Amino acid sequence: MKKTLKRIGFITSTLCAVFIASTALAGSVVVGGKGFTEQLLLAEITGQYLTNKGYDVKLKTGMGTSLVRGALENKQVDLYWEYTGTAFLNFHKNKFANQPGNEIYDAVKAKDAEAGIVWLNASAANNTYALAVRQADAKTKGIKTLEDLAAKLNGDDKLTLGCNIEFYKRDDGLKPLQKAYGFKFPRSDVKRMETGLVYKALKDGNVDVGLVFATDGRIPAFNFIVLKDTKKYFPAYAITPTVRKETLDANPDLAEHLNTLSGLIDDATMSSLNAKVDVDKKSVTEVAKDFLKAQNLL
Repeated sequence: MKKTLKRIGFITSTLCAVFIASTALAGSVVVGGKGFTEQLLLAEITGQYLTNKGYDVKLKTGMGTSLVRGALENKQVDLYWEYTGTAFLNFHKNKFANQPGNEIYDAVKAKDAEAGIVWLNASAANNTYALAVRQADAKTKGIKTLEDLAAKLNGDDKLTLGCNIEFYKRDDGLKPLQKAYGFKFPRSDVKRMETGLVYKALKDGNVDVGLVFATDGRIPAFNFIVLKDTKKYFPAYAITPTVRKETLDANPDLAEHLNTLSGLIDDATMSSLNAKVDVDKKSVTEVAKDFLKAQNLL
C-alpha cells in the first residue's frame, strides 16, 4: 500500500512538474494595436487566444501607426497586426505601380527581416481604400465597378463624392485615381469630411459615392456595394501578424498560433466582427470571445 501511494505521489508530482514546465514555455508577450475598431478586435482576439495557450499577455493598444511600429522596433511590444500596404508605402517609402498583393507582401517581409521583424502568414482580409455606393443605386444606375462610375460621370450624370481630407490631398488619393480611370468629380461635388461621417452621409443619401475601408463593418450593415477596382489602382492592405524575431525565437510555437488566427480572417469575417462593435454596439472583449468560441479556440 505504501509503495502504491509513493508511486501515485511520484506520478502526480511528475505530471505537475511537466504541466508547470510546459506552461513556462509559453512566455510573456506584449500585444500592440492601433486605436480603431478592427485593430482593437485583432489585439483582443490575439490576447485571449494566447492567454488560453498559457501565455502571460499584456495588451498595449490605442496607438497610431507610427507609434505602434516604433514600439515594435524598440521592443516595447512583441507583436501586432499590420497592413502590407502601410509598410510598403509608409515605412519603406515604395511607390505603388500596380504590384499584386503577393509582391507587396514579399517586399515588406524581406525588408523587415533585415530589422528583425517577421511577417507571418497574411490573412485573406484586405483593408484597402475603396469607393462604395448604396446597393439600390448600384442596381438602378448600373454602377458595380469603378469603370462603371467613370462612364456615368463622363456621361454627364451628376454624382457627389464623400471622402476624408487626407484622401482628397494625398499623392495616391483622389486625383491620381481619377486619372487612372479617366473621370473627374467637379470640385463642388466632392464633400470632404471625417472618415466616420462618410458612412452616415452615404447611408442618409447626402452623397452618392463614399470613400470606405474595405473591411469596415458598416458596409454590409448599411447595404453598401464596394465598386470593383478592375484596374487594381488601390494597393493591397493584407492584415498580417508582425512579430519581433527575438520573441519568436524565445517562443517557437507562437508562429503556429498566430498563423492559425490569420487563416481564419477574410474580408467577410472581419467586416462582420467590426459590425458587431460599430453597429450592434457590443464590446470588443465580448465579440473577440464569441469569435474564438465559435472557432473552438477557447
